[in-house]
Amino acid sequence: MDLRDFIAQCEEGGDLKRVSAEVDWDLEMSHIAKLVEERDGPALLFENVRDSIGRVMFGAYSNTKRLARALGKPPHLSMCDLSYEWMKLSIGEVIRSREVDTGPVFENVIEGDDVDLYKLPAPKFYEKDGGRYIGTACFMVVKDPETGEINLGTYRSQVLDRNTVGAQILKGKRGDRILQKYRKAGQKMPICVVVGCDPLLMLAGSAMVENADEYDVVGTLRGEPVEIVKAPLTGLPIPATAEIVLEGYIDGDNPRLEGPFGEYTGYYTEEIYKQVPKPAIDVHRIYHRDDPILLAASVGRPVNDNHMMLAFVRNATLWTELTRMGIRGIQSVYMPPEACGRFWAIVSVKQMYPGHSNQVAAAVIASNTCTYGLKGLIIVDDDIRADDLPRVWWALATRYDPERSTQIIHRGRSTPLDPALHDKVNKFITSRIIMDATLPFEWEDKPVQVEMSAEVLERIQARWAELGLD
Repeated sequence: MDLRDFIAQCEEGGDLKRVSAEVDWDLEMSHIAKLVEERDGPALLFENVRDSIGRVMFGAYSNTKRLARALGKPPHLSMCDLSYEWMKLSIGEVIRSREVDTGPVFENVIEGDDVDLYKLPAPKFYEKDGGRYIGTACFMVVKDPETGEINLGTYRSQVLDRNTVGAQILKGKRGDRILQKYRKAGQKMPICVVVGCDPLLMLAGSAMVENADEYDVVGTLRGEPVEIVKAPLTGLPIPATAEIVLEGYIDGDNPRLEGPFGEYTGYYTEEIYKQVPKPAIDVHRIYHRDDPILLAASVGRPVNDNHMMLAFVRNATLWTELTRMGIRGIQSVYMPPEACGRFWAIVSVKQMYPGHSNQVAAAVIASNTCTYGLKGLIIVDDDIRADDLPRVWWALATRYDPERSTQIIHRGRSTPLDPALHDKVNKFITSRIIMDATLPFEWEDKPVQVEMSAEVLERIQARWAELGLD
């Protein structure tokens, strides 16, 4: 699948709207997308962006129907169901990417003095943003100079000038660790920015994947290899059917001022109008398909495109990690998009022995997915789905005892984008709370639930039409 296949599927399912009227990249396009998204509307394909070449797609990930299409699954599945499908597929046989000689991405090659990022339809999202952002649904391809491993990382990307893009590669992220290796060796880091591709590649790029090639992750999920080509200058692997690719280098010793940006938290976590030094990509070449499609994701307060994407990916990778750890009894996993898709997790477990729920909690906290940014974890019994929030609240009200069921972890890794962390202290460290809303396994006398009679339920369901309640 490429982005155009995905668009065709959405359109066929009545889940995409083409906007042929001219729209302005300056606030107008992003605001239209935000209003449609808040009404749970279709994905949008803007086909006429002022003073720009190409088109822009918003809303690829903003509901579960489109997430299901990205994964190649039926659109009626819930996020928990989709996470389970991802988990089942990802623990199967790894399907490696396949290199091909060329692809549609090279239909147009722009280099040298002709490179002009302002010709691409990068939106400005909010009034207080520092500029236009070409990368809100992009991924960056880099190569570890020591191990040769390829990493796809999702980092916001601001257009700084005609041939420079700022990249928010935060400290400690895999991309930053790789950048520091080049910097210590006195070398610039080769990099490619992919803007528009198979939507599943973008999801894999935003996942917390270690010791794995995200191209192979997507191939394994798809059941067929991802076709890649080598970028001519850097030799980095890029999707053969990508819409737009920026190829260049980062000089780790020469950051540029970047930002601010209205983050997925719904806040500006950097001081308004303050720009912060960030890694900068010197763009040497632009490759793009004929009439290219720039993929963009809405930002700002939940719930939007970004939060649905983050929640889905983290649900799936957390469930996968717990399965690979051999943690038994996991029924469902949910990281609510309302909690920005990152800061809270809910896990349903079928308890099998005393302390089982505590083992699950410890495994979640130790997972690669949740070691970064998580602030709260709720554990519930197997009679409650992790995404059934009314019943999660019921469990907290009737099974959770604050003294018995609470653990506080004082130092966990966090993101400096969390507005709850004070800017005068270490914004990379957060506390965490574990709330165990399960009934202790070892209790011999557990509270008796109020339940309807199965026999009567069967009888009245058979009479439903007769009762006139259809």
